[in-house]
Amino acid sequence: MGFFSFTKEIAMDLGTANTIIISDGKILVDEPSVVALDRRTEKMIAVGGRAKMMYEKTNPEIRTIRPLRDGVIANFNACEQMMRGLIKKIQSGTLFTPSLKMVISVPSGSTEVELRAVRDSAEHAGGREVYLIYEPMAAAIGIGLDVLAPEGNMIVDIGGGSTEIAVISLGGIVADKSLRTAGDELTADIQEYMSRQHNVKVSERMAERIKINVGAALTDLGDEAPEDYVVHGPNRITALPMEVPVCYQEIARCLEKTVAKIETAILQALEETPPELYADIVKNGIYLAGGGALLKGLARRLTDKIHIPFHVAEDPLHCVAKGTGIALKHINEFSFLM
Repeated sequence: MGFFSFTKEIAMDLGTANTIIISDGKILVDEPSVVALDRRTEKMIAVGGRAKMMYEKTNPEIRTIRPLRDGVIANFNACEQMMRGLIKKIQSGTLFTPSLKMVISVPSGSTEVELRAVRDSAEHAGGREVYLIYEPMAAAIGIGLDVLAPEGNMIVDIGGGSTEIAVISLGGIVADKSLRTAGDELTADIQEYMSRQHNVKVSERMAERIKINVGAALTDLGDEAPEDYVVHGPNRITALPMEVPVCYQEIARCLEKTVAKIETAILQALEETPPELYADIVKNGIYLAGGGALLKGLARRLTDKIHIPFHVAEDPLHCVAKGTGIALKHINEFSFLM
């Protein structure tokens, strides 16, 4: 039987909002981090996009779970089943189940217990060799920065559950902040605002759509201003249907507190940065990655506030996944893999 055994190498960005799997340099899976389970048997019914379509729409027999919260595993069993389901998508059609060599990205603020949980989940899902890489390091590699150079680079990776801020030099993280404030909190801010200000109930998915269409970090976007977005939902008190047009200025005001928290964390990381590396950062600028980098006006706001240029990465949603894929290829060269 040993004749048939082979190893498949995969890189996984295990995110709160989306999970991306790369193999041989190609993105094979890019699906929401959601799993649907049968309440009685705890068996998986759907995973990824199919499970997301069921989210907030299920009957009492089915429960949909987002296994990761704030960037870390909140439901161990659901996470394991989700990983198995997504990995199975790239193994369909293969006669034999390969052993897996995996590199998985994790938040830089993860505790030993949280790191162990990710490793255990990966091993239970079929991983034979499992390596972990911190998300800001993976994002820097994915952006195309030379992380091994004796030069300071700063990354701000705003994901679904956590914001990872790191200063990187010589293959290590010199200063970092891991903030459990990110895309999910922005979505929750919008839900709360729509309920309080407009008396309309909006689901998490609707709040996400509002964020994508009219989410902003500035109240004056000039020529980049998006059109108002029309929200449909039930009145919070009467349950009658409502139609509410929402403009980007009011969403910018509603997101102000959360964006200010991210701003403060960036300044704290800069305070901890050695002067020589600080000079490099001023020269090179600071890179924004993750879905939160797409918030309209965010780069301009941070540049004006901190007086260092902020650059939105070319493909912010996939920077971490691409960097994890590159780390997988150069597994013997990168000593920072855990």
